[in-house]
Amino acid sequence: MGKIFAFGEAVAGYDLPVLNEREVRAAAGILFFGALVSFMNAWLAGNFQPIRVFVVAFLIDFTLRVLVNPRYAPSMVLGRLAVAHQAPEWVGAPQKRFAWSIGLVLATVMLYLVIVERVVGPLNLAICSLCLLLLFCETAFGVCLACIVYNAFHRQRARHCPGGVCDTQPRLRIGTAPLVVLAAFAAVITLVAYSLPADRPTAASADPRCVVPDWAKAIGHEEMWKLHNNCQ
Repeated sequence: MGKIFAFGEAVAGYDLPVLNEREVRAAAGILFFGALVSFMNAWLAGNFQPIRVFVVAFLIDFTLRVLVNPRYAPSMVLGRLAVAHQAPEWVGAPQKRFAWSIGLVLATVMLYLVIVERVVGPLNLAICSLCLLLLFCETAFGVCLACIVYNAFHRQRARHCPGGVCDTQPRLRIGTAPLVVLAAFAAVITLVAYSLPADRPTAASADPRCVVPDWAKAIGHEEMWKLHNNCQ
């Protein structure tokens, strides 16, 4: 059994503590999903309760990651279960700790704003957007943006980065043809977006399909039901 208070694992062949990047990315994806659902509830429905709950969960998770041991953080446990049958990809732990410390600071600020002061405004939006960006880049591309900042504050540069990006190596060439296809795809989608007719709201009194069902009224969802069904 490993130490309770530790950061990273000692693996043969590595001269510094490391973490399994596959677990890290899986955990980031789990947190990104929770953050996105909470953010959309606040942004679209004006329901801030999910985001308050998520902020507490996020703060607990990152406190355990940074101050205790990443192996006990709930998102990391779930991430480990998700990739249990995949070969580990070991990456340096020091830069991850720096990155997650930034996440811990953001979570603490959000706790104060959203729960203590119950502030609703652009500052919350900016912090939430930043968290979503960091989590999305981590889980989708394996890019730790905060890890890049690590090198600006430490003499010893980050080592054992995902994909070997810390090492000097030639970049993969994309080629002209794939870029042309990508540009054509973007042009087609843009044309489709501007060509399709937009939905026109239907007057509730003129269409029986816009009669709000009793269950929607019972849960106070009447106006949202009309919005979702394109009724005025």
